[in-house]
Order: sequence, then C-alpha cells, then structure tokens
Amino acid sequence: MQTPRSSSSAVPKARGEKQPPTPGSWHKGRWMLLLLAAICVAPVVASYLMYYVFKPAGGTTSYGALIEPQRPIPEQLVVTDEQGKPMPLTALKGHWLMITVNGSDCDKQCVTRLFYMRQVRALQSAERDRVTNVWLRTDDKPILPVIQTAYPQPDTRMVIADPKVVAAWLPTTKDSRVEDHIYLVDPNGNLMMRFPKDPEPEKIKDDLAKLLKWSRIG
Repeated sequence: MQTPRSSSSAVPKARGEKQPPTPGSWHKGRWMLLLLAAICVAPVVASYLMYYVFKPAGGTTSYGALIEPQRPIPEQLVVTDEQGKPMPLTALKGHWLMITVNGSDCDKQCVTRLFYMRQVRALQSAERDRVTNVWLRTDDKPILPVIQTAYPQPDTRMVIADPKVVAAWLPTTKDSRVEDHIYLVDPNGNLMMRFPKDPEPEKIKDDLAKLLKWSRIG
C-alpha cells in the first residue's frame, strides 16, 4: 500500500513556515499604527487647540497672556543648581514649570509670588506632581533660611541664572519688568504663558488646571 503524499498546500504548515502577509493585512496593520499614533498625540494637540485656536467671542480662554510664537528654553541658559553645579535649564523639561525671577534677597513681591506658585501647585491635587516651581535667582547671595524651609526641594527649585539670558528669553510688557511676572513653560520646554504683574492666583490655578486636564504630557 502506498503512503498518501502530502498536498503542496500542507508542506509550509508542516515545516512551520509562515504564510506571506496578504496586501489586505499589511494595510490593516498600517492603519492600526496610524491610529495608535493619533491617540498618543491627541491630548497634546487638544491642549494647544484649547488655548491657541478655540477662543470664545469677546476674549481668549486664558487668564495668562499667550506667548506667540513659542519661545523654547534657550540652550545657553545654564543655571547653577542648589548644590552649586551647572545645569542646563532644559534638564527640567518633562514637567510644567511655573517660573519667577528675582534676586536672592527676595523682597515682599518675590515672597508673594513664591507663595502663589506654591498654592497654585498644591491646589492641582493629584496632578501637582506634574508641576515644578522654579525661582530663577539673578545673583548668588544667600537665601534666608525661612524661605528655604517654606519652599523645599524638589517642589520649588532655586537656581542661579544669568539675568541677561533670562531677560532675553522672558517677555515683559511696556510697563513691567521680568521680575514682575509669573511665567508658565510646558513640558516640551516652550514658554507658553505670562501672567499679569499683580496676578490673581485663583485664575492662574484655573489656567493650569485646564492645561493639565487637556494635555497628558508632563
């Protein structure tokens, strides 16, 4: 009796060979990859659309002044960290940064802004770890111990920066100085907002809450 011969279609299966993908399956896989990519970038796009495109009649959707075009953190902005070591400010990318600028003596206005920034961050509840407060000090004088205690690391970074580089990066108004404002930088390192000279912290909180809600970066 002769042993039945395997059919030609069964040979690849017996050898464990994979069938070549059909054109339909290749196109399906490509569309799945595109869909996944769209899902990943959608929150980022939505956050910018909310602030740069969709503006209700009679005003913008934000309290802070939007910075257009965006200004990325300058590569030459190398600060001195709390341990006295040089660090590019771009090293803080990946978090939302609330920035204030002042000398190390930190006058009443400076202390008020640090307090506002701390409260605004704390009121973000579960999202607060996505936010880092940054005090760009324009000199290397000692900081009062009471300020260091009130604003501990890593929630508030106190770094020394070149005031000329800072002034070239952070915009002001015709009647204000860079020391008068709180600024907001997104996790990609782009300067996004400048808050008014005498800010209302509740409104800063609302702006930041919207951004944290609509964007999953940082």
